[in-house]
Amino acid sequence: MDRRRSPRVTAQLPVRVWGVDAHDLPFMQLARVKNLSGTGAVIHGMHRRVRPGEILEVQMDREKAQFRVVWTGMPGTHAAGEIGLQRLASEPHLWGVALGCYSELVAEG
Repeated sequence: MDRRRSPRVTAQLPVRVWGVDAHDLPFMQLARVKNLSGTGAVIHGMHRRVRPGEILEVQMDREKAQFRVVWTGMPGTHAAGEIGLQRLASEPHLWGVALGCYSELVAEG
């Protein structure tokens, strides 16, 4: 059974990620959204290790929003280089559309 609280949409969206890594060093890097929901996303292609609970800023095109790291993929596993993010409640929906509408667009497209 799937433990997710909201539906996911598979994506390949380029993003820029800013924050502080697991060594307390500031970083900025390019990555990609692997899937998204109305409340968060999975980012892959992360070269810097980050800690769960850390707040990161994610930018897509000109839009930015802050997210909390919920989980990180362990090195040596299929999830290495991935992080699970949850959008902070006060932040805008970065993907530009409500997920329900986006799901319908993907299904039609």
